[in-house]
This record gives sequence, C-alpha cells and structure tokens, in this order.
Amino acid sequence: MNKAKFVMFIYALAAILSMISIGFAFSLVFMTGPKYETTGWIGVILGVIVMCGIFGMAFKTKRKFRDQGLL
Repeated sequence: MNKAKFVMFIYALAAILSMISIGFAFSLVFMTGPKYETTGWIGVILGVIVMCGIFGMAFKTKRKFRDQGLL
C-alpha cells in the first residue's frame, strides 16, 4: 500500500468515526433528562460539522494525489 492510499484510508477511518459519534450523540437525545438531550443535539451538530470538514479535506487531498499521479 503506497502512502497516498494510506492517507486516504486514514480519512475514511476518520469519517467512519465521526458517523459513529453522530449516532452515539443521537442516542443521547432519547435518554431521560434534559441534560442528555441538550448534550445529544450539540453532539449531533458538531459531528455533522466535523464529518463535512473531513470529507472536504479528503476530496481536496484526493484531487491533489490524482493530479500528481499517485492514485
């Protein structure tokens, strides 16, 4: 596995972890108590923002690697 594919694997792993965090935060919304509900919605919003950032960086990196002929 060359370095470019390893970097893309790390981006994919980060995206998967952010999706898992969104699911975990969404599960907090349905727990009892207003503290968990607020924390859950904040976690969902932050998870979506992080996921969009990871996808944006990954697509830019993929374009750079493709232009260099590494992928």
